[in-house]
Amino acid sequence: MTQHYFAAEIGDTAKLLADDPVWLVLVKVVGIFAFLVVMTLFMINWERKVVARMQHRPGPNRVGPNGWLQSLADGLKLAFKEDIRPVLADKWVFFLAPVISCIPAFLAFSVIPLAGEVNMFGQQTALQLVDLPVGVLVVLACSSLGVYGIVLSGWASGSPYPLLGALRSAAQVISYEIAMGLSIVAVIMFTGSMSTGDIVNAQASTILNTPIPGWFGLLLFPSFVIYVVSMVGETNRAPFDLPEAESELVGGFHTEYSSLKFALFFLAEYVNMVTVSALATTLFLGGYRAPWSGEFMNTGWWGLLWFIVKTLFFLFIFIWLRGTLPRLRYDQFMKLGWKVLVPTSLVWIMAVAVIRTGALKELSTGQKLVALGVFVGVVLLISFLLPDKKQVSKGGVPLAGSGFPVPPLDLQVPKSAPKRKVKVATLPKDTEALAAAPTAKEAE
Repeated sequence: MTQHYFAAEIGDTAKLLADDPVWLVLVKVVGIFAFLVVMTLFMINWERKVVARMQHRPGPNRVGPNGWLQSLADGLKLAFKEDIRPVLADKWVFFLAPVISCIPAFLAFSVIPLAGEVNMFGQQTALQLVDLPVGVLVVLACSSLGVYGIVLSGWASGSPYPLLGALRSAAQVISYEIAMGLSIVAVIMFTGSMSTGDIVNAQASTILNTPIPGWFGLLLFPSFVIYVVSMVGETNRAPFDLPEAESELVGGFHTEYSSLKFALFFLAEYVNMVTVSALATTLFLGGYRAPWSGEFMNTGWWGLLWFIVKTLFFLFIFIWLRGTLPRLRYDQFMKLGWKVLVPTSLVWIMAVAVIRTGALKELSTGQKLVALGVFVGVVLLISFLLPDKKQVSKGGVPLAGSGFPVPPLDLQVPKSAPKRKVKVATLPKDTEALAAAPTAKEAE
């Protein structure tokens, strides 16, 4: 593996896209929109089937072949349900909030490269809408804007439960947005560009002249792990679905929404999942490139196949986590973000900076990255295994590290209390005589 990954093709994607006619740009816009809608319908049904499989249930199996049209039927039913607006809701903000959540989710996908150079209707182009010099920042900005729709929907509903869910979401996005941004910094430092097309092209080589692809998910493994954890927290998915904690906040920020407005929130959530999974594929798994080198499998429309397969891998992680892990407590969630992910990202960025400056010249770049990745992984494992410091309240009740009361370790189930003897109440003598005396009607 050479010190610099860049080939002559860096920057060629932007030049190729600059020659696209207007009609081709419109075709790409419609194609991306249709792709995201179809992926949403597929993901809803796939999630229900996978979770059902984990729980030994059949899952959807009625509508369509083997139940694969169930999500389409649910979407049509949801669109025609009655639209209810609470009396205390702010009319215009209540209406615009789901739109604000949905639009950035679609915009973020405009900078994701789906494939390399292809032929579309006789025109040579790249399967990407636009390749900006700050493409990674566009995705981060769009994911940050989506929380405004969540906060505004909770505030405009005129109900305390949606407002609490919206406030939770704001705190959650702020916490995990920082960790996600720091995980991408190492990729940008190693690549020297924030263009998504350039980042994909930078992963075209192999590690130390072996068949192992030079994906940043392998070279920058700590950044890869931090990004995967952060993207789950960023999209409010289990086990980080605290803004939508049904057991605590009814339905979260969209409790008062119904019909098409609720469908927009539902669509925005799944489109965000596809977007962050596609960005993970672009940054860490080589994008649309095949796992092995070769001209045939890395040219033309083959790239779209590899891109979809890698994206589905991350989407399966979302489903897997939802079907296996319980919801975290809020203090555990914040501890993971601020005390583990953010400090680890800062230390890893400093390590990557040392490597890039050539301070350790006796080792190759791949050896340095692998050694540092192992070191950071061990530190992360130790931080997870270390128990919290025990605390005791004034009354002697043991508390968890965050202050939550916990049961004692020697807790025993008490024996059943002895049965009480039921005493039959007796009336006083005067009361008995009064009860036996005839009434006035009987005397007559």
